[in-house]
Amino acid sequence: MSKKNKNTEDVKDQVEEVLDKVVEETKVEEVDAETQLKEDLKKEKDKFLRLFAEFENYKKRTSKERIELFKTAGQDVIQSMLPVLDDFDRAKKEIEKSVDKDLLKGVELIHNKLRETLKTKGLSEVEVAAGDVFNADDHEAITQIPAPSDELKGKIVDVIEKGYKLGDKVIRFPKVVTGQ
Repeated sequence: MSKKNKNTEDVKDQVEEVLDKVVEETKVEEVDAETQLKEDLKKEKDKFLRLFAEFENYKKRTSKERIELFKTAGQDVIQSMLPVLDDFDRAKKEIEKSVDKDLLKGVELIHNKLRETLKTKGLSEVEVAAGDVFNADDHEAITQIPAPSDELKGKIVDVIEKGYKLGDKVIRFPKVVTGQ
């Protein structure tokens, strides 16, 4: 072999080594780029899922608030009608004492009509009676008096003003007198 052929072969070997290194580096870079792209895709999927879940929670919360708003939309009007309802109750009690039964019948008709109209709008009475156990979460104590009997101590002696609920929400707590 001549010197020229030997040099050519050496050059070929060097070129092949350089090319092998470049191919290996390119493969490593491709693998690194592929891994990087997979990680980026995973991060974007996670971000998308979190954003989607947050949006779903927002939709549920707003629909719940909207339903609650519709349930209590007329709360102000109904609350302003409660004193009228109380006045009807007082008038009915006083008219029952009179002799005129036609007057009583007329007041009862109007009273029942008002009550039924408010009931269709979601108003219900909070049931409280004398002798029930007093609970500060459910009743509003106006005053305490000495209990007429030992069994009425810490219990409701008298109901001064009825309580009302609109749907599930108490809009006026019953006002009571408790025994001490």
